[in-house]
Amino acid sequence: MTEYRAVFDAEVTFLNGGGLQTQGFRLDLPAADIAENELANLLIGHLGLLMVDQVRISRLRVVREPDKGSRDVPTTATPASPGRLVELNHVIEAGMTTYPGLPGPEITPHLTREDSRTRYAPGVEFAIDLISMVGNTGTYLDSPYHRYADGADLAALPLETVADLPTVVVRLVDLDQRGIGPQALAALDLAGAAVLLHTGWDRHWGSEAYGDPAPYLTEPAAKLLADAGARLVGIDSVNIDDMYSGGQRPAHSILLDAGVPVLEHLTGLADLPATGARLHAAPPRVRGFGTFPVRAYAIVPR
Repeated sequence: MTEYRAVFDAEVTFLNGGGLQTQGFRLDLPAADIAENELANLLIGHLGLLMVDQVRISRLRVVREPDKGSRDVPTTATPASPGRLVELNHVIEAGMTTYPGLPGPEITPHLTREDSRTRYAPGVEFAIDLISMVGNTGTYLDSPYHRYADGADLAALPLETVADLPTVVVRLVDLDQRGIGPQALAALDLAGAAVLLHTGWDRHWGSEAYGDPAPYLTEPAAKLLADAGARLVGIDSVNIDDMYSGGQRPAHSILLDAGVPVLEHLTGLADLPATGARLHAAPPRVRGFGTFPVRAYAIVPR
């Protein structure tokens, strides 16, 4: 196949001193027209040069020659996609209600774009905003510290417990009862997985009905998950425990005591296969903090 090649001289200098020169260097091009800075970047990539300061190109001409397959020269081939991305989180907005009784987030400007214009060069402006919210806002992840004073906080959570986890989605939509028992989980391979309880309760998000008696994980089911080696457990309802149990929180207590993070207020689980997707739900590493919103998402193989 005949493609375009650049023939040129070049002088390269380095940030740590020294340099190199080329005469009549030939390099495959992605197209006939190329800017000098683009050609310089191709040369750097082709040679694998580090700490480059400047590249001066001279005596440049473009010719048609058979493709030699230069390293790092773009081709027309479409890169392979790792998979389909699925959002599993709710958008955070000012004043929204996540858990009934908890305050919604307050979002205010710290530095407006208008005020920033007096601090920067002409034509340059920024917005710096301030958000005040409880950790239990939107789709959030509970660390053991949320329940136990000596448990791992957000900064101490191992990354392998919140990122790139194989998922097991448990279909529980339109249950005849609210409590999710161990029988719903007994046939599944749960070890090392993010177990996501798909109840369909997220359809009520943003309405008063979201705070009504909702599906929850029973104490025996939580114990089964901990004993089976689940890495993370999530649910798309208002709480993984029964809000109307008089303050008892057995699912939180059992899972967080076992070091299993809890991911609440999920959405979009209907778009995931029963198995095969991989979950990412890493919160920021905040010392002395137990719960924080995450942009939970999954990668579904194509």
